[in-house]
Amino acid sequence: MDDTTIDPGLGTRVRRVGKLALGVALLVAALGIGLRLYQGRQVARWTEQQAVPSVSLATLSSDGAAREIVLPGTIRAFIDAPINARVSGYLKRWLVDIGAPVKAGQLLAEIETPELDQQLLQAQADLATARANMQLAAVTAGRWQRMRATDAVSQQEADEKTGDYAAKQAIVAAAEANVARLKATTQFKSIVAPFDGIVTARRTDIGALINAGAANGQELFRVADSRRVRIYVDVPQSYAAVVRKGAAAKLRVPERPEQVFPAVVTDSAQAISESSRTMLVQLEADNPKGLLLPGSYVDVRFEPAAGAAVLRLPVSALIFRREGLRVAVVGEGDKVAFRAVQLGRDFGTEVEVVAGITAADKVVDNPPDSLSDGDRVRIAAPAAARPPGG
Repeated sequence: MDDTTIDPGLGTRVRRVGKLALGVALLVAALGIGLRLYQGRQVARWTEQQAVPSVSLATLSSDGAAREIVLPGTIRAFIDAPINARVSGYLKRWLVDIGAPVKAGQLLAEIETPELDQQLLQAQADLATARANMQLAAVTAGRWQRMRATDAVSQQEADEKTGDYAAKQAIVAAAEANVARLKATTQFKSIVAPFDGIVTARRTDIGALINAGAANGQELFRVADSRRVRIYVDVPQSYAAVVRKGAAAKLRVPERPEQVFPAVVTDSAQAISESSRTMLVQLEADNPKGLLLPGSYVDVRFEPAAGAAVLRLPVSALIFRREGLRVAVVGEGDKVAFRAVQLGRDFGTEVEVVAGITAADKVVDNPPDSLSDGDRVRIAAPAAARPPGG
């Protein structure tokens, strides 16, 4: 058997090849692990991006200047008073009819009062009796005082006569006051105008029975001074802060559409009605020619404030939450903040925004119900305009 010679460098080469194979295996494993980590991060980033909702922005339009606020109103005379009777009787005559201009103190009608006349005669007779009794008491009291000086009567008897005279004086004073009251009452037989104006109603006629003590307050005439008129307007709550005292306004009536009448806001109720959510506002306007008729309908146009602009917002941008009407606005860091807005007029697909946002705000259109305050969003690029005929 031949002896085989073993190469001493063979073991070294085998060990080198094993180390090289181990290094390659470790490198492949490291590359695989790194690739998987990279792919995991990519998937996580993609998942995070997909979790951020994509939103589109609403287009805010502005008219450049605030429009007039047009509201319906009612015209009232500056002074309007019903003329009632103060005495009962029958209407003797009337001197003015509806539409007649009258002056303060002018006679409108006369009332025939037979019962009141008899009461005055009886009061005058009672006064005459009281005066006669007072004169007799005065003479008696004087006579008893002289008799008391000679001790012909007692002091008690003299004092009684003096007291009786004083009582008779009081009775005369009461009778005189009653006569004066009845004389003053008889002056109300003449119905006169309390101020300059126009008779707008006559609700009586000759021979009509007049009950001065009626609970419903029987109205004979109505006089109104419309040389200056008041206009009452119910302003919606959204415009309550805009319509202020001293603000100018323009009036238009249907029967005179070509004419504009200036008016000024003089006062307001300073409170919102719970039933209508409106505030009552009062305006005043001069009416020297009587073209503005009391009780008529009028369009009240409030002039906008200088430099004010009107924003229009699509109705799709509005969202109703438990807190009320809101819009979603994208702020710093692409985070959403919900804001309360006050709306004005409704134009169908758009609404007028009175307060809450500005033209520089990024308002989300069609905000999803799942969107919450502080959520991060991604603003989608606007859709490219379609070419004509495309």
